[in-house]
Amino acid sequence: MAESGERAEISVRKRRVGSKRTETDSAVSGGEDGKHSSSDAEKEKPLLSLQPGTYWLTRIVLLRSVAFIYFVAFSVAYNQNKQLIGEHGLMPCKSYLRSVKRYVGGKIGMAAMAYTPSVLWFFDWSDMDANLDGIALLGMALSGFVLVMGMANMVIMLTLWVLYHSLVNVGQLWYSFGWESQLLETGFLAIFLCPVWTLSQVPHRCPPSLICIWTFRWLIVRIMLGAGLIKIRGDKCWRDLTCMDYHYETQPVPNPMSYYIHRSPWWFHRFETLSNHFVELIVPFFTFLGRRMCMVNGAIQILFQVVLIVSGNLSFLNWLTIVPSLACFDDASLGFLFRSGAGAKEAVLEIQSEDVAGRTPAPTKGMLIRRVVNISLGILIGCLSIPVVMNLLSSRQVMNTSFDPLRIVNTYGAFGSITKERTEVIFQGTLSPDPKDPEALWEEYQFMCKPGDVYRRPCLLSPYHYRLDWLMWFAAFQTYEQSEWVIHIAGRLLSNDSTVLSLLDHNPFQGRDSPRWVRGEHFRYKFSQPGSASAAQGKWWLRKRIGAYFPPVNLEGLRGYFQSRNWPHPHLQQNRK
Repeated sequence: MAESGERAEISVRKRRVGSKRTETDSAVSGGEDGKHSSSDAEKEKPLLSLQPGTYWLTRIVLLRSVAFIYFVAFSVAYNQNKQLIGEHGLMPCKSYLRSVKRYVGGKIGMAAMAYTPSVLWFFDWSDMDANLDGIALLGMALSGFVLVMGMANMVIMLTLWVLYHSLVNVGQLWYSFGWESQLLETGFLAIFLCPVWTLSQVPHRCPPSLICIWTFRWLIVRIMLGAGLIKIRGDKCWRDLTCMDYHYETQPVPNPMSYYIHRSPWWFHRFETLSNHFVELIVPFFTFLGRRMCMVNGAIQILFQVVLIVSGNLSFLNWLTIVPSLACFDDASLGFLFRSGAGAKEAVLEIQSEDVAGRTPAPTKGMLIRRVVNISLGILIGCLSIPVVMNLLSSRQVMNTSFDPLRIVNTYGAFGSITKERTEVIFQGTLSPDPKDPEALWEEYQFMCKPGDVYRRPCLLSPYHYRLDWLMWFAAFQTYEQSEWVIHIAGRLLSNDSTVLSLLDHNPFQGRDSPRWVRGEHFRYKFSQPGSASAAQGKWWLRKRIGAYFPPVNLEGLRGYFQSRNWPHPHLQQNRK
């Protein structure tokens, strides 16, 4: 009886202990489940602010920026191509294409395309002006769409690149500026930012490639290092810190701010030159020092370009250089540019929330193919960068040069040498039958933007630009034998040619007889001193005659000159019109 009682008591105790253990286990189990559910709830909770490390919004900003530059470039082309490379232009692209065709054996094939890549090979050449206008208008339409909508696909961006390539490669002297290659390289990289077909600001199946973002960053590094090194190796004034004493007055096309900044104290110009070296030679390396320093590089480069935009008319070069600097910023740093609560910003927050919750969709076959394409892009840019890097390291560095016919990776640089005084070529015409008559009245033509009339305020033009005005700046420190196209212009002015006159701001013979003689005069220009008597009279410039740039010429005297160069004689061309 006692044993059975003890056994019963032990049994009861075991049941009680078991019961307590069960309660404890269930409590523990319940606590763990609570923790898991709390963690899941945190994952499910949507993000309230953008997280660093993604580039969805960066892509939108980059595409809009590239589209803006394309729009400006195609606008310039539409307004000026006919006069420069059209049917009756100064250097007709039809003649150029024919010469290339002869050079490659008389056939339009791969050799011709490799020598001069352009869709114009496949067009009807009977109306080249219409072809040039069509390319420019299509480029404006496509770039305008991307600029307004903030979205693009590879087809659109590839089309823009091909169209602009087609113009640059037949543009000859008029398209010989470094920013043409820079736009083509930037535009090429922008192709790989986009999905192939989809048109969406935030295409979920096509995240921005980090490789593509780094190709933009590599571009800004090369641009700035190229510009900095060419200065240090070039003009002595960059090393003794005096270049900015001259730059504002002698740059190709000054603006009103150039006039005032030029008169800054000497120490300010020294500070500018030192700052230039710091921004171009030191700051680019910040790109490789992590997210924060990369953004510092981007901010400094953008600020630097804005200063250059304010202080001169350097075409769309500085605007274009801002574009790869934008790749230094991710979504978290660019979120302030987008409206909260809707649109692209909200879509990116949703994507980031899904990533945090571990609900990232499995990559599709198309996404895997795209990764291969992105890796191939990185390898291509890396291989094509080898001669560019070798050029940067060379003591014989060259700037604004392409090492491949498609201009995918190029060398850059600007103002390796600074002109210490400004000279200008001024076209003058007279109705006098004798150009040597001291009583002959010589009247001046005025260009759109380059200095001429000393009372005319410097223009404010950037990012637009006038190609002829820029080339006249180069011609002024050469001779007319080195710039024969100057005489071509003189011949056109003798016949009051409307094509060339549309590139000028003022024709003194408008509505009158054509001039009998035209000459080129060479002048030295200097800014007037603010507050001086000259400035009080309204003079922005002071000038002094150097001598004749080219002697007086008339139509009859130019006949042989034009024939020897296969240029149509101006009065014959006028009759055809």
